[in-house]
Amino acid sequence: MKTNTPFNWKLHNKAPIVGIVRNLPLETIIGIANAYVTAGLSTIEITMNTVGAAKIITEIQSKFPNLNVGAGTVCSMEDYNEAISAGSQFIVTPIINEDVIKKAVADGIPIFPGAFTPTEAYKAWSLGASAVKIFPATQLGPTYIKDVLAPLNKIKLLPTGGVTKDNIESFFAAGATGVGMGSSLLDKQLIKNNDFNGLADHFKSIKEEIKAYI
Repeated sequence: MKTNTPFNWKLHNKAPIVGIVRNLPLETIIGIANAYVTAGLSTIEITMNTVGAAKIITEIQSKFPNLNVGAGTVCSMEDYNEAISAGSQFIVTPIINEDVIKKAVADGIPIFPGAFTPTEAYKAWSLGASAVKIFPATQLGPTYIKDVLAPLNKIKLLPTGGVTKDNIESFFAAGATGVGMGSSLLDKQLIKNNDFNGLADHFKSIKEEIKAYI
């Protein structure tokens, strides 16, 4: 098993955006990671349903020591063990798998489990989640985050799905402690054109939207 570098919360909290990378080759992800570092972002998730995910996690963590490199779409203990063996510094799930959450907590690995309802969010938090990924947040929006946090104000929420440059500030204003972003962060056209300087500028512009909250 690969020895894990601990998750750097200080870096994460300076820009609490989890970039979700799915179905891209290693060479492209290296370019994205370079742009990430340039822009001052620090937390990047490789989904386990990406071809060669474990190898990608190991390579990116090795090449970019100032990034928090984790595994997403972790749905089973098999996924978890593979991700940790690859060197994942944090775990993200789209669901609540109690075994996975409890194992991550026991191992001291930050975990962001997926939840949709207040009951699911509370359960995930009670099991020891570092933050609860509200997923999919596409149809729920910032108002839902605010409503959930009214009675459950101790829970850290990380809305994912539907977060864009145009609405990211609203999610933080509603009380989110971070967000997960996929296609709206990883601009497909810039990546297709290998314009990683442009991608870094895009990252910076999104980070600028939340400067009042970090």
